[in-house]
Order: sequence, then structure tokens, then C-alpha cells
Amino acid sequence: MRKLVLLAALTLAINLSKAQDFRFDEVTYTPEKTTFRLFAPKSSKPRLRIYQKDGMSSRMKAVKMKYNQQGYWQAEVKGNLKDKFYTFDCGKGETPGVFAKAVGINGKCGAIIDMKETNPEGWEHDKRPVVKSPADLVIYEMHHRDFSVSPTSGIENKGKFLALTEEKAINHLKTLGVNAIHILPSYDYGSVDETRIDEDLYMQHAYENLPAGVFPAKPDFSPQYNWGYDPVNYNVPEGSYSTDPYEPACRIREFKQMVQALHKAGIRIILDVVYNHTYDIEHSNFQKTYPDYYYRKNTDGTYSNGSGCGNETASEQPMMRRFMIESVKYWINEYHIDGFRFDLMGVHDIETMNQIRKAVDEIDPTIFIYGEGWSAGTCAYPQEKLGMKAHINQMPRIAAFSDEIRDALRGPFSDDTKGAFLAGLPGEEESIKFGIAGAISHPQIDMSKVNYSKEPWANEPTQMISYVSCHDDMCLTDRLRASIPGITEDELIRLDLLAQTAVFTSQGVPFMLSGEEMLRTKKGVHNSFESPDSINQLDWNNLKRYPKVFEYYQKLIQLRRNHPAFRLGSAQLVRKHLEFLPSPAGTVAFRLKNHAGGDTWKNIIVILNGSRKSCAINVPESNYTVVCEDDCINEEGFNQLTANEVEVAPQSALIIHD
Repeated sequence: MRKLVLLAALTLAINLSKAQDFRFDEVTYTPEKTTFRLFAPKSSKPRLRIYQKDGMSSRMKAVKMKYNQQGYWQAEVKGNLKDKFYTFDCGKGETPGVFAKAVGINGKCGAIIDMKETNPEGWEHDKRPVVKSPADLVIYEMHHRDFSVSPTSGIENKGKFLALTEEKAINHLKTLGVNAIHILPSYDYGSVDETRIDEDLYMQHAYENLPAGVFPAKPDFSPQYNWGYDPVNYNVPEGSYSTDPYEPACRIREFKQMVQALHKAGIRIILDVVYNHTYDIEHSNFQKTYPDYYYRKNTDGTYSNGSGCGNETASEQPMMRRFMIESVKYWINEYHIDGFRFDLMGVHDIETMNQIRKAVDEIDPTIFIYGEGWSAGTCAYPQEKLGMKAHINQMPRIAAFSDEIRDALRGPFSDDTKGAFLAGLPGEEESIKFGIAGAISHPQIDMSKVNYSKEPWANEPTQMISYVSCHDDMCLTDRLRASIPGITEDELIRLDLLAQTAVFTSQGVPFMLSGEEMLRTKKGVHNSFESPDSINQLDWNNLKRYPKVFEYYQKLIQLRRNHPAFRLGSAQLVRKHLEFLPSPAGTVAFRLKNHAGGDTWKNIIVILNGSRKSCAINVPESNYTVVCEDDCINEEGFNQLTANEVEVAPQSALIIHD
């Protein structure tokens, strides 16, 4: 028995070796013929099924596939199969395969289309906006539905890819000053039923597969919501964000139109990718094609759950690694994507992440890669080999989120009611300094006093994402309300602006949640992944209610863009030019000195005061121009002062320069 097991393992290893050139091009279409390929066990004997229509009820033919010497299955069907549908059947249920590029409704069948016909006019001239360094990025994280679905948005294509092609949306983003949009998962995911998006479309298509005289039952068309962290088809845009999920080319074309419009506006687009788990195991395309190959298991044979979603993928497996690399390259080449945010990057192995970085560099080294440097549970793989935040120094030019600066500002993720620096509580100053420096080693930072990390984890400041809120947590205003009982609206605004001042003057890559610029609230919901629109949607009327908030965000972003001292992009330059100044508990003060980064301002001093009292801070004596005070920013200066000591108002930031 043991010999049989060893023989099977050896056979698999040989087959994998032969399959190393397999590129996951499962369907290659030409008008004369279509070639189908599938990575599946030699014993599976898969059948290819061709359908006239979507839905597996109009089968045209079943085709036997042949196992070849390269270690995968192949079939060639002559004739023009354009607009037909297909599945593979390996005995575990029909599937479009793991690398479908077009699918029908809800992604159950693959679709055969001519991808060139999905390109919008001028697509061949689409260009990636120029960004010289990741430090120059200002990332705005959004969910398609959150951003545009409210009646107050004034956007016509609510909750759709096309929303980000409209003048109202583009002008808002350009005026704010962001130059990169991080979109929450936009591939085909499982938790939203695409047949229940539009009643008219449903009725139009419902009769197609029913006998004459039989009437379709109407499903519930109540609005559906999910963040989308439940992957089904990783390489096809989500149908519910298109205007017609029944038409396979529609979602592809509209996604490209979105990218094209953002690029024309000078805005890069970053895709949130979730390779660490699938929607489930039993019904996943991975399991239906090569059972158990793509998943990690514990020593007792159960599935490992480092993702917290019931399973975790095995990135170290040769063909899972190749799948991830080919998928990332496909989104870049076909959809012109400019960056990737890896969900639970700590589930993936370091070698895979480095190989992805290498493959991306061969296309365009300016494409930005970052991720969550943690997992949601224990992985069935050695911790020291995983892409955790502590191992970022082993992954050059890959970044991770800094929960150090996030939680030092607003309080721990684990307790919504506990405050920190913004609540006026001392003790988090060193953690904020660590975030200001970009998570690199700095001689003035005492790592023994930093939360979570006792050693610097970034080689360069561009490996740290600086932020105070994102989608999977309370938004900033809700966290302030939860952690500071009795907070007034004026205090809320002051602390909101103070928090973002820390983020945008840090040497990391700044990141903000959509709607923070309009004082967004999710009504206190921490994990709103499937909450209704009433919780998640942006209220665009807040732009009129709180114009001061938007103006501050806008000018803060402009300040960072105009002054290279805030985005040095190099650990060596940060250590040379960033100097922390002595300041009392509840405050952080630093100086960017000697024309840092070639800045026109000689010395810039930033003071953050989280306490409820004004404080006096000693500064090098000079003639200073005040550019930020009393929750206002003016790069031309509010006033001049000659001093070796400055007074900083409670719960606010002061920025001066000479």
C-alpha cells in the first residue's frame, strides 16, 4: 500500500513537472476552431460539454478530452463556437474551469467570446498614469455599490462599473486629489445572485429555457449586498456590477470602460484579489477540476482554515502558484490594472509573493503590490515561510498595512470602545512615530514601546501602507463616537482631520476609505460585509453639510503632492531628513529638515496634539510660516512668526516651515 502511495506521489510530481509550461489558457478561440485545455488528474477523464445557450439545458455536444505528454487534458472543436457556452466535467460536477475568462449568469458556465470585441474604442491607446514612486500614490478604497448607489450621489449607473466613467464621479475624485482607486473585489463572486439584480432582465431571459405556456416564478428582487470576498471565477468581472450580467461580454467591456475613464483622469486602479480561499470547497472550480490539490490540509486530514472562511488555498503548490502568477498577469495585460491588494497575504507563502513581484516587474515595475500582512487563523504551513507583516523585509517592493499607526491613533481593532491617541490617551506616541517613519528602522524610535512590532519590518517606507480606517472595520467617525463617549460634532471633526494629518504626512503610502472626505458613517456597524445600503452607502449631501471636511482633505492631499519632503520614498533619506522633536505625552512632533527630497521649504515641522489641552512645543529658533492650524490648511501661509516655542491647539495639528 505504501508503495502505491509513493508511486502516486511520484507520478503527480512528474505530471506537475511536465505541466510547468501550462499557462491556464483553458479556452483559445478562433473563428475556425476553439481549443480547450484543463489541468486535471490523469485518472479524471474529463468531458467537455458545449451548450447553445447559458444554463446547461441546451447541450450541443459532449467531447472527450485527451491527456497529453505535457501533463494536461486538451480538446479541439472545429467550427465557429463564438457566443456558445461550455463546461468541464471531471466527475465532481460541471465547472467552467479555474481560469474562465468569460462566463454566463452567476458564473456556472464558461462563455466563448472574442475578447477583442470587448475592447472599448481607443483601448489600444489606453495608458497607465505615470507614478514615479509608490510614495507618490494616494489610495482611495471603495466598494462599487457604496460609492454610487445613494439617490444623493447624482450618479446614473448606481452600483455599476460604469459609475466610475461618469463626470460626477470622476470630478469628485480629481478634485479630492487621489490618484489611485482600490476597488473591493470585482471578480465574479458567489454571494450575490445575478438573476435577482434587475427584474426586467430576469423576465426577458426567464422564458428562454421554459416550455411554451410555462411561466417563470419571480424571485425576490430586494437589493443584495456583499463586499465580495467569496471568489468563484477569479478572472472574470462580477456580473452584478454590469448593466447586463446575462450577456458575457457586457461585464468585460464595462470594466474596461471604467479603467479607461479613470486612466484618462490620471487615476490608477488597484484590484483587490482574494486568492487565499474560495467561496466553499465542495462547489469550487478548484475542487471540481483537481480535488484537494489547491487546498491545504491539517495533519489530521481536515481542511486548514487560515482564512477564517472555511478553507485556505495552497500557494506553495506549483500549479496554484502558477495560477496566481498567470491571473495577476492576465488582469494587467487584458484589463490594464495598475496594482493589486492581496487579501490575507499572510496566508500565502513568501516565495509565491516574490515570484508574483518578479513576473509583474517584467511587465511594468511601477505596478504596486500590497496586502494584509496577517491571516485570520492558523495556517497549515510553516509560519516563517508565510507573507506576514513581520516578513515584509523578505519581500522587496511589496507593502503591508500598518496596524501600528492605525491602532495607535484610534484604538485596537479588537475593542471598538477603547480609544488611543485621538481619545487623548498617552502611551501611543512611539507607535505613531514608527508609522510616521514608514515602519523602517530609525535611531529615534524606541521599538520596545511600539505596539505589535518590536522590530522594524519594512526595508523602505514605501513598504508600509499608512491608514486609520478601511472597509472591514468601523469607519473613522463611528470609531471616534464609540471610543469617546459624549463626543461633540466639533470635536469629532477636529479628531477626524487630525487623524488624517498623521496619515498623509507619514512617509508610508497613504490610504483612505471612500466617504471619509464627507464624514461618512456606517451607523456604528463594525463588519458591514452584508449590511444593506442604508448602512454602507455614502451620503453625498454631507459634502454640503461639512464643506470644511472635504476642503481639509483636499488641501492635505495637495500639500503632500506639492512637497516631496512628505514622500521621500527611501529609508536612507528618511533617516537623514526626519527628526523627531521632544514633546509632552499626548503629542508627536517631527521635523523634515534641510530641503528634504529637494523640497522648496527648508525645514517643515509637524506637530500632532491628541490631548484636550493646548501645549507648548520647543522648536529650533527661526522665522516660520504657518500653513496648517485650527483645522485649516493654506500653503501660502496664514501668518509669520519668529519663535523657538509654538503653541498647539487641543486636538489639532500645526504645520510650519522656514
